[in-house]
Amino acid sequence: MASSQKIINIAVIAHVDAGKSTLVDAFLSQSGVFRENEEVVECIMDSNDIERERGITIYSKNCSIMYKDVKINIVDTPGHSDFSSEVERIIKTVDTVILLVDSSEGPMPQTRFVLQKSLEIGLRPILLINKIDKKDQRAKEVVDLVYELFMELEASNEQLDFPILYGIAKHGIAKNELDDESDDISPLFDTILSHVALYPDRSEEPLQFQVSTLGYDDYIGRLGIGRVTRGTVRSGQSVVVTKEDGSVVQRKINQVFIYKGMKRTPVEEAVSGDIVVVSGISDISIGETICDPGTPEAMEMIHIEEPTLSMNFLVNKSPFAGKAGKYVTSRHIKERLEKELEVNVGLLVEPMDTTDGFKVSGRGELHLSILLENMRREGFEIAVSKPEVIMKRENGKKLEPIEFVLITVPDEYTGPVISKLNLRKGIMRSMSGKDGHSRIEYSVPTRGLLGFRTEFINDTRGEGTIVRRFECFEEYKGEIPQRTNGAIISQEGGIATPYALNNIGERATLFIDPGTKVYEGMIVGMNSRNEDMVVNACKAKKVTNMRAAGTDDSVRLSPPRVFTLEEALEWINDDELVEVVPNDIRLRKKYLNELERRRSGR
Repeated sequence: MASSQKIINIAVIAHVDAGKSTLVDAFLSQSGVFRENEEVVECIMDSNDIERERGITIYSKNCSIMYKDVKINIVDTPGHSDFSSEVERIIKTVDTVILLVDSSEGPMPQTRFVLQKSLEIGLRPILLINKIDKKDQRAKEVVDLVYELFMELEASNEQLDFPILYGIAKHGIAKNELDDESDDISPLFDTILSHVALYPDRSEEPLQFQVSTLGYDDYIGRLGIGRVTRGTVRSGQSVVVTKEDGSVVQRKINQVFIYKGMKRTPVEEAVSGDIVVVSGISDISIGETICDPGTPEAMEMIHIEEPTLSMNFLVNKSPFAGKAGKYVTSRHIKERLEKELEVNVGLLVEPMDTTDGFKVSGRGELHLSILLENMRREGFEIAVSKPEVIMKRENGKKLEPIEFVLITVPDEYTGPVISKLNLRKGIMRSMSGKDGHSRIEYSVPTRGLLGFRTEFINDTRGEGTIVRRFECFEEYKGEIPQRTNGAIISQEGGIATPYALNNIGERATLFIDPGTKVYEGMIVGMNSRNEDMVVNACKAKKVTNMRAAGTDDSVRLSPPRVFTLEEALEWINDDELVEVVPNDIRLRKKYLNELERRRSGR
């Protein structure tokens, strides 16, 4: 590898669903990475099953392309605020960011967060207004809104002088002006080369390389990923690692990899400016610096925002425990959470007073539910408590996290949305209307938003959109009302019958089908009133030899309400748990026996 290789590192940042992964697809396909006959899926960088199912990027990923003898390393970043710790680390390894903004939506709350992080460290972004083929596109107006956002975030004069392009990432098109003719993405490539200086050749200087991401390979163990700030990194090289506590330890690099297209390729050495992957250092951690033994110069540790939400991961002790999963003990859960901590720096795991669980804290409901979903698919069985907001204390005052909420909703549904947010201690900031839709901005305590999404979807008949981001800590806002409906609880174990469910369904919303196995203390439905109700879901119709006209026809039940993991976590109260197993998600009371529930209630 020539030490004079020309390198530029870029990250693609945007709000959820603005087209980041689609743009990276276009980069790869138009740079000749794929063979002519190679089958290529959409959003190829979203390689994880959950990413494909949900259509969101969860883990940042690297790839590289060659354009006019320059190697461009590209990082695809998550757009959801719950994965902000990924974005914060990645921004430090790149020379510029491509800020993607939807031509009709304009800058969304998460756009603000990712842009702020890039401006703070002095990057000069490139703006790409995407989806200009939309009927309701307002590209020129959106450019003005982005300028306003840059000024709000106190961008420097240099940063305000950003290049603006317009594109349709789905079709691999970028243009310098809205009315230009273009059939490829080359205007964006040319803008990157003209706007961003090549990384200076510092290969002769002593090695310095900060680890920004961790990976794991079943054959070669833990991997450290980051940019070589200076020097050259070689396979088999002896190095020193500067730790977070200031200590310096000697280690040896085993293999060195770089990215060629989508593939991780082993090389003998990698030069300054390149994003590399190294193996052989089993205890490497994020933020630590790999240096030349003669000059151990540590880089500033990477600061990650604190968690805002916690929940208890408990050993599953229900009567159905161990029937579906392979990993059911606290030792299994502990090992899996420790493994997750190695690569997921936004997570915090603490032991509980009891030996059968752990308190896990993260950046939001989605952050923690993705971890649970991954564990469920790996064969774990876990019982999970209601998410709790993490409070702070300053100067003797109790502080809680506040979120900025942006809601777009048809005008006829604004009443119930506003009244519910007011009940949840929300404060309206602004409200505007256009084309029969209202755009409402609110500041709401994170506590008040737990369980709100499901109600919001029901109240707006699925036509509303809600976007939120963490804003600040403010003084505790007081009590917030919880769920107003009680739970329907199974009185005994057995198999649910149509006869019993038909009687229950007259005054409740059912969560199960006939034929479902139930146990005592399992929640089988939601009461139309606000108190819990214990029922016999397994009761069978008495058999007689008398036939009554019409009454023996088959029972017709309404379809049960089926919960996703996030909806189940939102729905439960403090005295309830979600039982997460590989083939099912069940709701249950913490105390299965009715007598125990009464005792704990006293």
